[in-house]
Amino acid sequence: MRLTAAQASQVADEIKQLENLFEGAEASVAMLIRRRQQGYRPPFHLLDFKVVVEDRMGRGITAEATVKVEVDGQVLHTVAEGNGPIDALDGALRKALVPLFPQLEQFRLADYKVRILDSKKGPAATTRVLIDSQNGTRRWTTVGASPNIIEASYRALADSFEYGITEVAYASHGRCFTG
Repeated sequence: MRLTAAQASQVADEIKQLENLFEGAEASVAMLIRRRQQGYRPPFHLLDFKVVVEDRMGRGITAEATVKVEVDGQVLHTVAEGNGPIDALDGALRKALVPLFPQLEQFRLADYKVRILDSKKGPAATTRVLIDSQNGTRRWTTVGASPNIIEASYRALADSFEYGITEVAYASHGRCFTG
């Protein structure tokens, strides 16, 4: 599926505007383009998330994430624990999506990098999170940005899942998700 000239211009403008953000995150750029293509239908929609980090008596620090995602009109609400907030979010997203997209079992978070984009703002600075993922044959990088590091991480993680799912669909069927 190709972009129209107007869509291509919009994507180019958005990439120029967010140039520093997308640097090194080729999968997020690919998702930006896909989302602009007429007829593209994302495999899932993020609805809500919540992360709680606490010190549990005798168990030390633990994180729990709750996510709500929508797939084909069905709302999935899952909870998972992890050794940190990103591990818990990864587990909760997987718990919701793996039954519908079993290829996610093959995806692994290979690297996680955090960078402050505008340090002059101190604690209110925008955080840029890069996530490198792999599935055994390929490796890709996605990005998320927000003043909230957990939200930035969640966006990068969700982009990674969406990219991986659509890449497998394209490799298997020669097309992405379309309406």
